[in-house]
Amino acid sequence: MTVENDTSVHDNQTLGVWTDYSFEYKVASVFLVTLICGVGIVGNVMVILVVLTTKHMRTPTNCYLVSLAAADLMVLTAAGLPNITDALHGQWVYGYAGCLGITYFQYLGINASSCSITAFTVERYIAICHPIRAQFLCTLSRAKKIIMLVWALTSVYCIMWLFLSDTKKLIYDNVVLLTCAYKVSRSHYLPIYFTDFTVFYVLPLMLATVLYGLIARILFINPLPSDPKDSTKNNSALNCSKLCGNEVINVTKMLAVVVILFALLWMPYRTLVVVNSFLDKPYLDTWFLLFCRLCIYLNSAINPIIYNAMSQKFRAAFKKLCHCGPQRMEKPASYSVALTYSVIKETSNGESPDHFTTVMDELHTPSAQYLPASILPNAKKMVYEEPSPSSRDVKA
Repeated sequence: MTVENDTSVHDNQTLGVWTDYSFEYKVASVFLVTLICGVGIVGNVMVILVVLTTKHMRTPTNCYLVSLAAADLMVLTAAGLPNITDALHGQWVYGYAGCLGITYFQYLGINASSCSITAFTVERYIAICHPIRAQFLCTLSRAKKIIMLVWALTSVYCIMWLFLSDTKKLIYDNVVLLTCAYKVSRSHYLPIYFTDFTVFYVLPLMLATVLYGLIARILFINPLPSDPKDSTKNNSALNCSKLCGNEVINVTKMLAVVVILFALLWMPYRTLVVVNSFLDKPYLDTWFLLFCRLCIYLNSAINPIIYNAMSQKFRAAFKKLCHCGPQRMEKPASYSVALTYSVIKETSNGESPDHFTTVMDELHTPSAQYLPASILPNAKKMVYEEPSPSSRDVKA
């Protein structure tokens, strides 16, 4: 990240004797940053690819996850990779234009990721707590428009960093180093930082806490019906409801974990800057700064791992993308249509029409490839099954 302490030189004064980073710090910094950023870049690229290239993965929720993956890629490249050159060279090596551009993309990625998290949190709340409205609000086209609006607004907002960033020379007794810093002093920078801190960290977390609390009340305090009498009356529909409900809960848990990790992994860096704002001499321990930065990079790298661990749909898509899983038909018509119609009729899980099918496809995994036999007889006769090729269809 760019330098945040107010280092200035008056007249012929110097900053004392400069000492390079220790060998241990260089090895640890380069290795850990390269590992985390490398894994994160590969993982986020895979998230984008599986959603864009797999038809049944294109859902409103996954659109927000693509936006989050793009923002995380920006953070990993603009903030993570320059940290490696800083550890090796001890100074800024990308020049004036690089200082402006990299600082801009750092904050753009950070702010866009926060807005993307807020967007899918609101989407989950509407989908689960207001299922009727969700059919019209939580659509794929609306999600795309919201994402474009988020990136447009954050892009405009972050333009101010182009005017606040600049390269500075740090004059020591034994060397002169170039650094990428801020033009304004700490006293002028603090209002800008606290505005950014409040809008893109505090408020999103407060909103997420409230909305996930309301979601938990719906999903866990008022679970899906399990009355034995209802089970005997319409056992197949109930089974279908339970299957769908479990998947909705799993997806919601996965997104909640993303939000929690966002709060925890950003906390060290945010806390450090807040504390330094009230200190005459800021605390800038080299190893603690590295720890704070690694937490930020880890936050941007860990989301694809969460998707793989908690979502069968993403796990199957990742395997297919890597050609390390069994090759199966993407969407058997007799499976998805019957299950989708049954869920729409018997439950109100809050998904939009184009999202219903996708939630049901979550069940299309190696562990649950086919519907239970009890569901099919009671499903409406909307299933279209392609006829199997017969001898008269085969040409010699």
